[in-house]
Amino acid sequence: MTTLGDMEQFNSIDWDALHTVLVKNTLVQVLLTIITTLILLIIVQHSIGVLVRRSVRGHRYASKIDEHKREQTLQGILRTSVGVIIWIIAALVILTQLGFQLSTLLTSAGLIGVVVGFGAQNVIKDFVAGLFVLGENQYRVGDVVEMQVAGIALSGTVEDLTVRITRLRDLDGNLHIIGNGAAQAVTNLSYKYANVNIDVDVAYASDIDDVEEIINEVGQKMAKSDTWSRSIFEPIQFLRVDDLTDTGVRIKALGRVEPAEQWAVAGEFRRRLKKEFDKRGVVFAGAPAEE
Repeated sequence: MTTLGDMEQFNSIDWDALHTVLVKNTLVQVLLTIITTLILLIIVQHSIGVLVRRSVRGHRYASKIDEHKREQTLQGILRTSVGVIIWIIAALVILTQLGFQLSTLLTSAGLIGVVVGFGAQNVIKDFVAGLFVLGENQYRVGDVVEMQVAGIALSGTVEDLTVRITRLRDLDGNLHIIGNGAAQAVTNLSYKYANVNIDVDVAYASDIDDVEEIINEVGQKMAKSDTWSRSIFEPIQFLRVDDLTDTGVRIKALGRVEPAEQWAVAGEFRRRLKKEFDKRGVVFAGAPAEE
């Protein structure tokens, strides 16, 4: 309970002096602005996270992975964009508190903007292209993509995506920073699903019916295994005799798997197929003859 002493202590505060410190002390005003901005950022970023999760989960996606990628991409972009806007407003408020005339600053900024605008066409192009990437859901953070940039093919995992740039990490660990407007063509290798497309070359002496049976058996066993069942949507199976080469018969095998898992699944399938071929005496094309 509040005592009489507490009330007297509260009333004894020099409110006029406190008001003077808050209103006329520039350093205090700037600190309050920064603290308020930080609190506002925390609240807004949390709210963005909640709104994006509700929005994304209100739509149907092919898998939880697609849903998570879309959620992470939208959250990152919205949080960055809103954060930049809030800090720009805070900076203008702080400049006003420090005694700068905003009208003069804005006039100068307008003149500078006209000059810079002539050299900012590529930046505008990047922003517009970025809006289409986001709006059309062309690729997301975590997707594996191939990009044609100035005639050079770049591929890797999308580490970060903003309205202006895409950060792409390749298998060597190199980070490519690409303006969204610079990509001439983009191939998404991990959207909804991926195909395992394998060519198997066997010697002409091989029985094609036996080869087909082995390929289908290996594909079925792998799809039912505890390790790979979640990654494989459709087992890898014999598709056709694809070509007759100088050294042997080329077999095409095809399967459908989880996005970005096609390389791991293909590698394991080849390993298992090699072991099974060795057991059953099937010879690969070009393999040295046994003595």
